[in-house]
Amino acid sequence: MTVSPLRSSLLDTTPHGFFTRDGGVSTGIYSSLNCGFGSADDRAAVAENRARVAQTLGRRPDDLVTVHQVHGTDVARVTIPWQPGDAPKADGLVTDRPGIVLGVLAADCAPVLLADQTRGVIGAAHAGSRGAKGGIVDSVIEAMIELGARREHIAAAIGPCIGPASYEVGPEFVTGFMADTAGNAGYFTPSEREGHAYFNLPGYLADRIRALGVVVSVQGVDTVPEINRCFSWRRTSKAGLTEYGRMLSAVTLP
Repeated sequence: MTVSPLRSSLLDTTPHGFFTRDGGVSTGIYSSLNCGFGSADDRAAVAENRARVAQTLGRRPDDLVTVHQVHGTDVARVTIPWQPGDAPKADGLVTDRPGIVLGVLAADCAPVLLADQTRGVIGAAHAGSRGAKGGIVDSVIEAMIELGARREHIAAAIGPCIGPASYEVGPEFVTGFMADTAGNAGYFTPSEREGHAYFNLPGYLADRIRALGVVVSVQGVDTVPEINRCFSWRRTSKAGLTEYGRMLSAVTLP
């Protein structure tokens, strides 16, 4: 089985990929391209899977960096690669250094890859609902600009994530988003359960990115029903399991 990531035409000159669960060596519930050291998967298998991601982008395994994701809005500026055990707590990464591969892990949350292909600055964000609402992508864009990127040159791509038909949320969730602006009502549709609703995470993220003056594409792949293609925390937890694999999305400068 080959590693065949999804890609966005907006980032066509920047090596990148939204890697699915296909093409790895992990087995069982982690089959097959599980890239999360935070899972209980065999560490050697995860390392091999991450190496395949890096190699697919034309880089060495040690060139790939990820962060200890905490659903926040902090952004790490990467100047040299670090080992997984040394990863800082953050949910965004930026760099202007060729050779470094920025990666974010997800299993329902939205991975966002960004690039100013003119100025040579790239970024990546892990955007769950908390991070999206808090402004993690906003923070990554600002960090890219600090490195020399121009807002009008930045392009963003949202990868596979939980879709609007799968993301059922409770009343507190709705209230929290509505407190920001009444305009957020458009990202919710009624649920069959009283007081609940379905939330459009990729739609919310895409509109928020556009409002920042950045063009964006959306893969439109819902991770929850894509059993053979995507890992999903929500699908796994509904099945009564506590363990699940993580997909890696990555970008590097040419």
